[in-house]
Amino acid sequence: MTTVLLDPTVPGAATARRRVDGPRSLEGLTAGLLDIRKRQGDKLLDRLEVLLSQRGIRGGRYAKPTYTKPAPAGVIEQVTGECDVIIEGLAD
Repeated sequence: MTTVLLDPTVPGAATARRRVDGPRSLEGLTAGLLDIRKRQGDKLLDRLEVLLSQRGIRGGRYAKPTYTKPAPAGVIEQVTGECDVIIEGLAD
């Protein structure tokens, strides 16, 4: 199965990518918690951070400057360079 992703910042550009299977477990992995700055998203991530910590899963917190734009390249590079998995906090 092929998934087509559309980048809203590039009109008409579609990229076909294969879906990557997630890990079977978070044990031994570093989980990045990315706050995309939607209202209440930080509360979700706060709770997830506690739950992950209780299970001994390493993690880090990251944030976009605003939910209205894609994450800056520096944020993407930092998160992908430091984390094995990324969880985004989206809530309203």
